[in-house]
Amino acid sequence: MELGKYSFGVGDRFNRQGEAQLSALIMATAEGVEVTPVWNKSNREHNIVHSEPEGTRIEADNAVKNQGWEGPYFVDADHINLSNVDRFIEYCNFFTLDVAMYIGNESPDANVAAFKASCASLGDKVVIPGIEEPIVITDTLLEEVAGKYLAAIKEAGKIYQYIEEIKGKGNFVTEVSMDEVETPQTPVDIFFILKMIADEKIPAQTIAPKFTGRFNKGVDYVGDVEQFAREFEQDVLVIDYAVKQFGLPADLKLSVHSGSDKFTIYPIMAEIIKKHDKGIHVKTAGTTWLEEVIGLAISGDEGLVVAKEIYTKALARKEELCAPYADVIDIDDSKLPSAEEVESWPGEKFGNTLRHIPGHPDYNPNFRQLIHVGYKVAAEMGERYTGLLEKYADVVGACVEENIYERHLKRLFDL
Repeated sequence: MELGKYSFGVGDRFNRQGEAQLSALIMATAEGVEVTPVWNKSNREHNIVHSEPEGTRIEADNAVKNQGWEGPYFVDADHINLSNVDRFIEYCNFFTLDVAMYIGNESPDANVAAFKASCASLGDKVVIPGIEEPIVITDTLLEEVAGKYLAAIKEAGKIYQYIEEIKGKGNFVTEVSMDEVETPQTPVDIFFILKMIADEKIPAQTIAPKFTGRFNKGVDYVGDVEQFAREFEQDVLVIDYAVKQFGLPADLKLSVHSGSDKFTIYPIMAEIIKKHDKGIHVKTAGTTWLEEVIGLAISGDEGLVVAKEIYTKALARKEELCAPYADVIDIDDSKLPSAEEVESWPGEKFGNTLRHIPGHPDYNPNFRQLIHVGYKVAAEMGERYTGLLEKYADVVGACVEENIYERHLKRLFDL
């Protein structure tokens, strides 16, 4: 089962925007860039919204049928491990094996010794085409990378084997995810991680490392852009080398998590993957939920009332709502408008404050991040919220489509 050269993860908290999301990808295909849709929803999101993976599968199947999509498509069990994978097995054909929590765990001496012995064939140094500095192989280096990553990749191997026993080999796409940690993985780290993945016989088609810089939810990249560009290109070159040397799947590619709205680095990624003729997977989630709130706000009447209520309640419950996302948000409380101020806003002002248009005088990334984590408030509204999504479906759907195509796909693929 092949993912395709370019793929885009379309998260959807409330399973209502599948057709609008797919419509954006159809527009990209019409421009000559086929992007595979991957509907992703994590165990955490299912728990908060009180949904099940079956609903994501139904949404994807219906969107594909109604839009006449004839290409491949996937439903991603996002950020799963052995404790929760059973919930997703039946309905998913893409599995993101999240082993970040195992980074740094101690490995048995025998495992470390076996890994070091397997690296003997690499020689004293590895020269990767396109990267000036060779990887100098030392016992110290091997001890270091084994200490950081060996336990994590061994765990990924256990998860993969468990899924394969049930789904069958070749019947699903595998991603290895290590992004939800504080310290970025260097290109040298990626090289050895990929060797470990190959040793575990995991046919990974995407790998999601922690890149340098901040990848906060729903807002732009924060960090050293030049350093990101160097590391991203070296990661691409390392993957190309590892595929040939370690026998990994030929279509293995980088996966960028919290990838929505990283407008500053989209042109960089676009240039690098074009330069080296490589693929990419970009995973988004809450950006669609934010467009739902924008759509309700600009629709006015009941929609605007609910949008304001979501903000007011999210502001009052900020600590609770931010806690699960503490590592991927940065909110300056002093720049959050008061509930009273927001109550006075017309729909257009609310929408412009929430909508991510770089340089727009109303745009407020702090406001956006708070609403991003505030979907629990909407979930608690139940049919009151989802009913309004149906009532204002045309406006909301147009917002979702525009966001994905105009602000994301066009920048990512230089359309």
